[in-house]
Amino acid sequence: MADNVTPRVRVPRDATAGETITIKTLISHPMESGQRKDSDGNTIPRSIINRFTCAFNGETVIDVTLEPAISTNPYFEFQAVVPEAGSFEFTWYDDDGDIYTETKDIAVS
Repeated sequence: MADNVTPRVRVPRDATAGETITIKTLISHPMESGQRKDSDGNTIPRSIINRFTCAFNGETVIDVTLEPAISTNPYFEFQAVVPEAGSFEFTWYDDDGDIYTETKDIAVS
């Protein structure tokens, strides 16, 4: 497991039915491409977030595959239509098999 990995998500607390909202996510992760060498000349193993998904009430909103060129602390901003009250579930997948999740609820008025 990578050290100090912290997912952060910003979702409005409420919306009207059918409204398009903006969602912002950031995960603090050191990201290592697997191409650099340490001070002893050994290759530093690849360690990246290789996939990010977001689902609303179990239905996929976004599913992104990430490659080694992704920057440290990947940031995503995207829009989603909110048809009803529910929960967004955000999931980040790490090369080492770790999975980081965050859930945010949204009310519909």
